[in-house]
Formats: sequence, C-alpha cells, structure tokens
Amino acid sequence: MKPCDQNIKMTLDLVNQMIGLANKGDRDREDTTCGILYGILRDSAYKIKKLAEEEKSAHQKKGWWIEDGEI
Repeated sequence: MKPCDQNIKMTLDLVNQMIGLANKGDRDREDTTCGILYGILRDSAYKIKKLAEEEKSAHQKKGWWIEDGEI
C-alpha cells in the first residue's frame, strides 16, 4: 500500500477510535459539559471520516488503492 493510502487508512482507524471514545465518554460522564465535549468529538470524527472515505474512493477510482497482498 502506498504511503498516501496508508495515511488515509490510518485516518479512518483514528476516527473509529474517536467515535468509540465519544460513545464511552457519553456513557461514563457525570455532567452535561462532558456531553458537549463528547458531542463535538463525535461530530468532528464523522466529518473527518466523510472526507477520508471520499479520498479513499477517489484513490480507488484512479486505481491507486491497493491493499497489501493485492496485485
């Protein structure tokens, strides 16, 4: 996998971690201000995820996106 594609893949992994943390934070929070924090984290993650998925799709359409082991 090319470094530019690897970076997109890592970004998608990161946003999934962000979403997971936001969900966990919401479950564990004890006040509303934490809810604001985790809402912003979740919203930001989904915005970044959308952009990263669009980039991944663009790379796939150009034939650049090749997973390790594919040829």
